[in-house]
Amino acid sequence: MNFHNASFKAAYGTSAQLPASTGPEVSFAGRSNVGKSSLLNKLMYRKGLAKVSSTPGKTATINFYDVDGRDLVDLPGYGFAKVSKSEKGRWSELIEGYYNQDRDFALVVSLIDIRHDPSALDRNMVRFLQEAELPFAIALTKADKLSKQQQQKQRAAIKKALDLPKGTPMVVTSSEKGDGIDELRALIARAIEE
Repeated sequence: MNFHNASFKAAYGTSAQLPASTGPEVSFAGRSNVGKSSLLNKLMYRKGLAKVSSTPGKTATINFYDVDGRDLVDLPGYGFAKVSKSEKGRWSELIEGYYNQDRDFALVVSLIDIRHDPSALDRNMVRFLQEAELPFAIALTKADKLSKQQQQKQRAAIKKALDLPKGTPMVVTSSEKGDGIDELRALIARAIEE
């Protein structure tokens, strides 16, 4: 799977607008401000393909990217973005609506900021993925902000807090330095080929 071959495909504001799956999809879910857009740009070797902003919650639509004929799906961030209740409700509908559809889910990459313990929202997301029996991996973001020793400590603490099933992939990443990006690309490529 050639991650250099990437382009923006489409954005959808409601789950009803979503087209049917045309093949295996890899989706990305995480709190607002977790670094989802930066991670996607790093994965796809592009600087500004996914819009990066210092204001949390800028992704207000479900964005589809075509990577070598496969779909990477960027879901709106959940959590503490400063938006109205109605907008938060629409995002929640978008995320749930996406996962409630009959789609070809190859992998869900659940992003968690390595610097903090998983929030209730992070834990709910992981619980939902387990209950829905969706294949998922955890990407711990912003690793460049911690020393290698702190990274290992936090990785272990987060793994314990999430009570992950044995064998759940967990990748420590940094969009800044590129740590874990090749590992994540390999994980995505494997999931799509299975």
